[in-house]
Amino acid sequence: MDVFSNVALGFSVALTPTNLLVCFIGSVVGTLVGVLPGLGPVGAVAFLLSLTFKMEPATAIIMLAGIYYGAMYGGSTTSILVNIPGETASVVTCLDGYRMARQGRAGAALGISAFGSFIAGTFGVIGLMFLAPPLGRVALRFGPPEYFALTLTGLTLVAYLTQGSQTKALIMTVLGLLAGVVGMDPISGEERFTYGNLTLRDGFGLVPVAMGLFGIAEILENLVVISRQSIYETKIKGLLPNRQDWKDSAWPIARGSVVGFFLGILPGPGPVISSFVSYALEKRLSRHPEKFGTGVIEGVAGPESANNSATAGSFIPLLSLGIPTSAIMALFMGALMIHGIQPGPLFISKYPDLFWGFIASMYIGNLMLLVLNLPLIGIWVRVLKTPYVILFPLILLFCLIGVYSLNSNVGEIVIMLVFGVFGFFLRRAGFEGAPFILAMVLGPVMETSLRQSLLISRGSFGIFVTRPICAALMGFTLLFMLWPMIWKRKTAGKDRSPSAQENSSS
Repeated sequence: MDVFSNVALGFSVALTPTNLLVCFIGSVVGTLVGVLPGLGPVGAVAFLLSLTFKMEPATAIIMLAGIYYGAMYGGSTTSILVNIPGETASVVTCLDGYRMARQGRAGAALGISAFGSFIAGTFGVIGLMFLAPPLGRVALRFGPPEYFALTLTGLTLVAYLTQGSQTKALIMTVLGLLAGVVGMDPISGEERFTYGNLTLRDGFGLVPVAMGLFGIAEILENLVVISRQSIYETKIKGLLPNRQDWKDSAWPIARGSVVGFFLGILPGPGPVISSFVSYALEKRLSRHPEKFGTGVIEGVAGPESANNSATAGSFIPLLSLGIPTSAIMALFMGALMIHGIQPGPLFISKYPDLFWGFIASMYIGNLMLLVLNLPLIGIWVRVLKTPYVILFPLILLFCLIGVYSLNSNVGEIVIMLVFGVFGFFLRRAGFEGAPFILAMVLGPVMETSLRQSLLISRGSFGIFVTRPICAALMGFTLLFMLWPMIWKRKTAGKDRSPSAQENSSS
């Protein structure tokens, strides 16, 4: 009964005219962001974050969440019609979605993508509703040592689950930790690495750094590799999947929803990993795996369901533990903290209207996206034809306005531009920005927890192995750090085995 009363409270918050309006705006903007190749949900949330500063906390988080899962919906449109993913999690959709469009089945691909996303998004919201509160109660047992171990495990997992080189991800994590120590010492109050600059006294702001690394760097990257995108010219019809399409897609949607939700909880790019895992799973379970990549509907239904379900799962560690597991969750954490709200174990009990209003808004937003996406596909196709040379000045203008409106500080614009150029060269060198942002956000939490733990234990590091939860988390951290080396030695040993040598000689 308590759950029903909480859900009723949530809908009473989400159904207010203002919150309904911002949910609609966020869903439309998010879909547009997903449709347009290049920008992505992280960049969009980063430079639209400034619009939420004067809003109520519930209104702000509802709008940003709408942008996030709207982008997950919209990314499939450009993948299917242009063969270019609107955001990273839709990369896998290109494999079969575009082939279906070439076969004249673009409507079926877009339709099953929308319905699969709706079903998976609803499943993810239900999972978030039931798992977040008990996890928050468990987290009440956490003290400074457990929080230090948890943040350390999170940073290690992010580096471990990154798409590129693990070494490069660890380098970015270390750079992010160094960026996080700029400003006032959390214990003594002394200035560190500020060099007398007033802007740096509060440290690097999350908004200018995120806008630089993801917004400005994306603009520079697209200007370098800019090319004409060809949209497959075909009449889009048959948006409602037929009976055979549903028969082929039912289990992929169900499996993708479950896989995506639980992978979304893990630190790292959850929607991206979940879509790849879902595709691999469907190909392995299929009776005709050789057809994957030629235009089978299962290759669209599974990954699209997985990445949308993962968006809901990724909120669980943030709201229950106060630990962001991806770059976009770090931005959500920043948005809450700007409004004076600290996500963590006490979040649900202290702000029940905010939490349950957010849950209810995700139900409503998923329904809005289903209703919006199918009729507006023709408009999104026209938007895709807009030249990027027209779009990038507008994106840059929004970034400049957004950063300046934060504190009316020109110094933060300089920080954004510096990190934009920095992020561009990092991308060219194969480094990812997400570990940097996560480390910069978690660094102060980790440092404060470490120093508090050592004060409690009077300088003894034994506190990290004598407390059960802490010891288990430290064990996981060690395992994730050593596993790549163990695996490398194991595979090298197989290569040197007699059977392998015989096969190579023959």
